[in-house]
Amino acid sequence: MNTGRTHTRRQRYDKNLKSSKTYPISLGCVNFMFDENLGFLIRSAVCFGAENIHVIGAVPERSKVRSSSGSLFDYVSIIQHSNPFKFLEYSKQENIKLVSAELSDDSESIHDYKFNFDSRICLIVGHETHGVPVELLLNSDKVYIPMPGTGACLNTSQAANIMVYEAIKQFELIS
Repeated sequence: MNTGRTHTRRQRYDKNLKSSKTYPISLGCVNFMFDENLGFLIRSAVCFGAENIHVIGAVPERSKVRSSSGSLFDYVSIIQHSNPFKFLEYSKQENIKLVSAELSDDSESIHDYKFNFDSRICLIVGHETHGVPVELLLNSDKVYIPMPGTGACLNTSQAANIMVYEAIKQFELIS
């Protein structure tokens, strides 16, 4: 079967690099239970133009996230941090503002939240079971994603998609 494609996926990605944009936005997460979620974050980061991904804890082998990342592993920088405190230290040193997705009483709706691009931003999503570590919540703005349907909790990678989309949309409006 001939699909009409004359270039490999990698060749198409490499060609897109010439015109792609990168934003002062990164994604952050705690090592997931399901490696596929990191693959989905990789895909989102590359597709939306995030600078990099911060992983607190172990980064799975490339082969574990290859299919869920859409083979985009090589197109985003992954920065590993051994624990939340090391990540906080790094964020403060690099002047990175943290914005965490969290369902809590003091979270602001992402519809109302105004991202401040005076410094780089890291959008934090939590572990599937434990959420965002309290150390990070105490040092970040907290947003929630309104869910008017029956469900009450998005998959962590879906939450990251919505957050990065909204942040880039706001960035584009002020640029």
